[in-house]
Amino acid sequence: MHPCLEEAIIVALVALVLFGSLFFAFFGGFFAGNLCTFDLPVFFKQYPCRRSLVSPVSNDDFCPGGPIYSNPKDSSLFLSLGNHVDVYFPSRKRSRISAPFVFSEERLQKKKKASIDVLPDECLFEIFRRLPAEERSASACVSKRWLMLLSNIRQEELCSEKTSASLKSEDDIAEEKGEDQEIETQGYLSRSLEGKKATDVRLAAIAVGAASRGGLGKLSIRGSNSGRGVTNLGLKAIAHGCPSLRVLSLWNMTSVGDEVLCEIADGCHLLEKLDLCQCPAISDKALFAIAKNCPNLTELTIESCSNIGNAGLQAVGRSCPNLKSVSIKNCSLVGDQGIAGLVSSTSFVLSKVKLQALNITDVSLAVIGHYGKSITDLALTSLPAVSERGFWVMGNGPGLQKLKSLTITSCQGVTDVGLEAVGKGSPNLRQFCLRKSSFVSDNGLVAFARAAGSLESLQLEECHRITQFGFFGALANCGTKLKALSLVCCLGIKDLNVGLPQLSPCESLKSLCIRNCPGFGNASLNVLGKLCPQLQHVDFSGLEGVTDSGLLSFLESCEAGLAKVNLSGCVNLTDKVVSAMAESHGWTLEMLNLEGCVKISDVGLVAIADDCPLLSELDVSRCAITDFGLAALARANHLNLQILSLSGCSLITDKSMAALGKTGQTLVGLNLQHCKAISNSTVDRLLGELWRCDILS
Repeated sequence: MHPCLEEAIIVALVALVLFGSLFFAFFGGFFAGNLCTFDLPVFFKQYPCRRSLVSPVSNDDFCPGGPIYSNPKDSSLFLSLGNHVDVYFPSRKRSRISAPFVFSEERLQKKKKASIDVLPDECLFEIFRRLPAEERSASACVSKRWLMLLSNIRQEELCSEKTSASLKSEDDIAEEKGEDQEIETQGYLSRSLEGKKATDVRLAAIAVGAASRGGLGKLSIRGSNSGRGVTNLGLKAIAHGCPSLRVLSLWNMTSVGDEVLCEIADGCHLLEKLDLCQCPAISDKALFAIAKNCPNLTELTIESCSNIGNAGLQAVGRSCPNLKSVSIKNCSLVGDQGIAGLVSSTSFVLSKVKLQALNITDVSLAVIGHYGKSITDLALTSLPAVSERGFWVMGNGPGLQKLKSLTITSCQGVTDVGLEAVGKGSPNLRQFCLRKSSFVSDNGLVAFARAAGSLESLQLEECHRITQFGFFGALANCGTKLKALSLVCCLGIKDLNVGLPQLSPCESLKSLCIRNCPGFGNASLNVLGKLCPQLQHVDFSGLEGVTDSGLLSFLESCEAGLAKVNLSGCVNLTDKVVSAMAESHGWTLEMLNLEGCVKISDVGLVAIADDCPLLSELDVSRCAITDFGLAALARANHLNLQILSLSGCSLITDKSMAALGKTGQTLVGLNLQHCKAISNSTVDRLLGELWRCDILS
C-alpha cells in the first residue's frame, strides 16, 4: 500500500474514535437522565480542548466558551467523594463531564516529544526499503544515521514498487517513463573521489543517490582523507547499493582489505574493469572472490599490491573467460606460475599484456610466445631476470602472429639475437618501441627492421649503441610501410662525414623526430633529406649542432610540403632558415615551434606573417622578438593564429597592446609569461578585450 494512503487511513480512524467518544460522552449522559460518569484526566490528556486532532484550528474553535476553569490545577475545584463523582446537569444544557479528582502535576507537565528518531533501526529499515528510489534519495539528506541505513539496503531487499505504481495517474506514469528513457540514454553515472573528498559518507551518498539516476557505472578513488578516510564501511555501501558497477579503481587505499572486495564481488556481478594500485591489505582471497562472482571481467590492473601472488592470477585466468587486458606492476609475490597460468588459460581472448618490475624469468616469455595467440599489444619493462634466451624463445614461438604493438624498456636481456627473433616471429607488428637498451647495436636494429616487414612506427630512446649507420640502415630496410621514426637521446649518433652505401629512399615516411641527440648535425641532416623526401612532420628539438646550411639543404629535399615543424632549442638557426621555410613551405605550414632560437628576430616574424596563411600555432618564446614583429603579425589579415606563445620575450612592451588586441581576435591561447616589459594593467586590459582567449601571464 502506498505510504500516503496508509497515513490517510490512520488519520481517519483517529478522527472516528475521537468523535465517537465525544458523542457517547455528551449524548449518552443526556439520554441517561443527565447523569454521566467519565474520567476527566484521561479525556483531557488524549483530547485537549485547545487543539483539534484532525486539522489545526484556533484555541476557540473546539471550545467556543473558553476554558472551563481558569486554573485547572486548583484542588478546590475537585470533589473529594471518591474515585468518581456524579455531576447533575439541567436537561436544557449539554451534560458536563465528571472525572477523577486526583490530578498529577507531573503528568500534566510531562510532554511527549513525537519523533521518528525514537524508532529503532529495524523499523526504519523496513520503512526505507518500501520507498521509491527518489524518496530514498531525499530521505538520505535528513541525517547521517538515515544515510548509513539507506546505504546498507541491498538491491534485492528493496520492495517492489508495483503497488505505488498502481496508485499513480496515467500522466504521472507517462512522465516517469520519459525520465527513465532519458536516464537510459545517458548511460551509467561516473564518480571520482580524490584526496580529502574520499570519505565513507561520500561513498554512502553516492550509493544512495545513484540508484535513482540510472545506477553507478564507474567509480574511481585515489587516496583518502587522512582523518576520515575510506574504510570497508564506505565501500560496503557501494557493494550493497550499486549492482550496476562496471569499472572500479582503487589507488593508495591502505585501509581497504579482502573483506570489502569480497562484498563488491558478491554484489556487483557486472564488474568489467578492476584497477588496484598500492592496496597492500588486498590479497589473493579478494581475487578468488572476483574470479568466482564476476565472469564479465575484461580488464585487470594490479600495481604495488604486495600480498597478491600467483594463486589469485591463476584463479582469474580460470574463471574469467572474457579477460582481454592484464597489467601487473611491482608485485613481489607474482612469478612465473601466476603469469603462465593466466596467459595459458586466456589464450584465445587475452589481447593486451603489460608486465613491469616482476620476478619473472624466461619461462614467462616462453609461455607468452607459445600461448599468446590473441595478444596484439605487449609491453615488457624492467624484467631483470629475463635473459637473451627468453626473448629468443618468445620470438620463435607460434603465439605472436597477431602482435601489432611491442614496447621493451630497461630489459637487459634483449640483444641483437633476441630482437631479430622477435621481428621474425611477429609478421603483423606495426609499432615497436625500444627504450634504455644497452646491448642492441646497429646489426640487431637493421636485422629487426628487415624482418619486421609490416612496421609502421619505430621509436628508439636511450639506445646508446645505435650509430648513424644503424639509424640509416634501419630507415632503408623498414620496407614500404614505415610512416613514423623517432630517435631520442641516443648518444651513439655522431655526425661523421663518412661515405654511406647507396640507400633507396623511404617514400612512405611522413613523420620524423630526432630529439636531444647532440651528435646529429648538418651532414646527417643532409643524408636524411635525400632519404625522406615525403616528410610532413619534423621534430629536431635540441639539436644544437644543426646550423642554417644543414637545415636549408634538408628543406630543399622535402617535396611534399611541411605541415608541423619543431625547431625548439636549435640555438644556431637564424632568420634565414625561417624565411626560406616560409617561402617554400608556407602554403602547408600549420604549426611552427621556434622556442629558444635566440638568433631569430622580427625579420623571421615578418616572413611568417607574409607567407604562412594556414599557420594556426606559433611559438617564439625566448626569441629576439620586439613590438615591431608583433605589429607585422597584426597587419597580416590572412593570418588565422589560434595559439601564440611569447614567453620570455623581454623586448615586447606595452606598446604591443594594440597589436595583441588585433591578433587576439582569433586566438584561443596566449602565453605572456616572463614578459617583464609588459605591465599588469596591459594584461588586465587584454583579459577584458580577449574574453575568448586563455591568457597566461
